[in-house]
Amino acid sequence: MATLNVYIASVTSSQKIRKEQEKIEMVLGGKKIAHQMIDIASVDGAKDTMRANSGDPKMLPPQFFLGEKYLGNFEAFELAIEDEKLDVFLAGN
Repeated sequence: MATLNVYIASVTSSQKIRKEQEKIEMVLGGKKIAHQMIDIASVDGAKDTMRANSGDPKMLPPQFFLGEKYLGNFEAFELAIEDEKLDVFLAGN
């Protein structure tokens, strides 16, 4: 089974990105959903991989992938929570 990968940035001047990343960790951790946080600021090539697998050369974190399959951004994650379809979102359906 593919791993849920969440691309984040530990080094960012954006308060918005920091708050989004905190919420992601809180939700996934609280629901005990197995995931891997991939820091584009400290993992060589992570930013390029994130952008290549999504098809968006200007994409910014946080972004969700199931293995290499792009699932969506933070807004899609929040919408899935609101619609009570987080499991569907994270499964890539």
